[in-house]
Amino acid sequence: MAEDDPILNGKYPAKAHCQKVAAHLESSAKEDAPTTLYLQGQQTRMNENNDEAAPFRQRRHFLYLSGCLLPDCHLTYHIPTDTLTLFIPPLDPDSVIWSGLPLSPEQAVEQYDIDACLPITELEAHFVSLGSKTENSIVAVTGRGNLPFTPANFKHVDTDALHPAINICRVTKDSREIALLQKANEITKAAHTASLKAIKAAQNETEIEAAFIATCISLGAKNQAYAGIFGSGTNAATLHYQANNESLQGRRNILIDAAAEWQGYCADVTRTMPLHPNGFDKESAQIYVIVEKMQEACFTMLKAGVQWEDVHLLAHEVAVEGLLSIGLLKGGKKEIMEARTSVAFFPHGLGHYLGMDTHDTGGNPNYEDKDPMFKYLRVRGMLPEGSVVTVEPGIYFCRFIVEPYLKDEKHRRFIDEEVLERFWDVGGVRIEDDVLITRDGYENLTTAPKGIDDMMAVMNS
Repeated sequence: MAEDDPILNGKYPAKAHCQKVAAHLESSAKEDAPTTLYLQGQQTRMNENNDEAAPFRQRRHFLYLSGCLLPDCHLTYHIPTDTLTLFIPPLDPDSVIWSGLPLSPEQAVEQYDIDACLPITELEAHFVSLGSKTENSIVAVTGRGNLPFTPANFKHVDTDALHPAINICRVTKDSREIALLQKANEITKAAHTASLKAIKAAQNETEIEAAFIATCISLGAKNQAYAGIFGSGTNAATLHYQANNESLQGRRNILIDAAAEWQGYCADVTRTMPLHPNGFDKESAQIYVIVEKMQEACFTMLKAGVQWEDVHLLAHEVAVEGLLSIGLLKGGKKEIMEARTSVAFFPHGLGHYLGMDTHDTGGNPNYEDKDPMFKYLRVRGMLPEGSVVTVEPGIYFCRFIVEPYLKDEKHRRFIDEEVLERFWDVGGVRIEDDVLITRDGYENLTTAPKGIDDMMAVMNS
């Protein structure tokens, strides 16, 4: 995405987000709706027994309503007058010695989509003024960073409505948010490309992780969207493998699930790559092609209003068809689906909402679901237009998960154990892209190299 992109270079649409949340609160209010929204940003936290601050990560709800990535801030949004006020720490001369001059109120008004910026020392007096402006004033807070004082002139402090309202509003993205996600994906593409190129000379998972992170930082993305997964061999069978420190010697493949964050917005991309310069071995290629077909089939269903459970179910159906075709499963597709035997090899949900958080808000998962096929599905229900969801099917050979199925006659009769023996060292294959849901279809925001031919071309370039 071009550096002079007018969407990315404009102000983050904080007031539009405040208006969206206020409208949702008004439409869903059972009694009087709030007149004022209040959020506290993430406060500086010190490392234990140390004089240095812990790494800072802004509270996402605060970022959504402010666009501000600074610590120790507060905000109020007065709904009747459509007034958004940001509160920042006052100038501390002692701090300037070490850290330089902070952002001034005048600079904040210029930089952010706000109406005013005041020092936090004026927050309580500001609330006195707000409470007197409207009869029956009600302030809504998230319950995460409550007001540090009892607000005068307010009839009620609502701690229940604001958090779920923002959760819902964050599901659908505006043009600025989509542009930020595209930028994060653009950087992630470069990092996955660098990882592919690093494979030939790499001896350890850590070296490939280093190539990925270095590329992100060099392109201005100093934060990763999440702790990256660089799992070679059987490590790829662990869904959230984190060690990233084992030798690549004798391993067939590496699964890389890693992505950049850009201005608080996350990409989430997974690629599974061969470690051998000649590409995938037979078994790995067979599994890769099945997962590829799973993802492609799911793409054909995507559009606003689709039931996510139906897309997830299709992924399992394609997985069963593929595993039957290579002889790893046996029996009838219908019977295998009804037994849920495919969960042994595809144990996670098809994807999740994406935005400021990797596992973004509003998915309404049901982890108490008794059906193992849907228990870990992080999104339930229909996908709305403007939402961004990951599509990340996978097939894994994790002994801890699969071996209990081999001891259960309900599932054992569908699994050819002799064929299975050839696949343990494949580890796991996952392919993951970030997809914008449109009225009549979808737009794939992810452009990282994908497919056997494209990945090999990069590796051998």
